[in-house]
Amino acid sequence: QVRLVESGGGLVQPGGSLRLSCSSSGIIVSIYALGWYRQAPGKQRELVATITSNGYTNYADSVKGRFTISRGNAKNTVYLQMNSLKPEDTTVYYCNAHWAAHEYWGQGTQVTVSS
Repeated sequence: QVRLVESGGGLVQPGGSLRLSCSSSGIIVSIYALGWYRQAPGKQRELVATITSNGYTNYADSVKGRFTISRGNAKNTVYLQMNSLKPEDTTVYYCNAHWAAHEYWGQGTQVTVSS
């Protein structure tokens, strides 16, 4: 059974930082592209950042220079370091693993940026 479990969300003040983690099991994660997406109520899910099996990264324009995606040394974990957070970053963040026709999602973790 494939599982993606996110953690690290919470409440932070504007300008603050959070680090999201996503631990995976049930897949050979080293061959998967891993990513973070977010979805606000009433809106489509949008890409935040992805990292390929080779380590190439891609970011949404809205988070470039503020967020960093990385794979853990154990390779079954992907992180999203979020700095200089803004109120508009508030929403649910989802972990994604994608390879060929196989795609999996985590349950999501809430990030709230507010003073």
